[in-house]
Amino acid sequence: DLQYAVPGGLIGVGTRIDPTLTRADRLVGQVLGLRGKLPEVFAEIEISYYLLRRLLGVKTSDGGKQAKVQKLAKGEILMVNIGSTGTGGKVEGAKSDLAKISLTQPVCTQEGEKIALSRRVDKHWRLIGWGEIKRGKTLEILEP
Repeated sequence: DLQYAVPGGLIGVGTRIDPTLTRADRLVGQVLGLRGKLPEVFAEIEISYYLLRRLLGVKTSDGGKQAKVQKLAKGEILMVNIGSTGTGGKVEGAKSDLAKISLTQPVCTQEGEKIALSRRVDKHWRLIGWGEIKRGKTLEILEP
């Protein structure tokens, strides 16, 4: 019997889920737990963030230095990675180091969790910065 599990540890869980739902790593990033024991589910998050000075792996068209990372813009679509979950997010507002992002898929996480921010550059997602969840708009999970 499993006594405890730690973050980053690999464990197997037996379920009665239809195997077609679990193929091709479809459940990667999903959270499993007892009702009432899981963190909140967020649809919108407010974050404090830090942007990199330059894009990693991208050179300017003239072959010079790497391209600079532009500030976040309202309405911009980003890739937000929270733990092992990657979801899209739309910037609803951004100040110097604070931003509000509405997520395309709700995410089960908690305040204080670290996140990674990526932007679409030349048809590839490129890391532009990181941050921390300060607060957010939660969804109520209904009992079945």
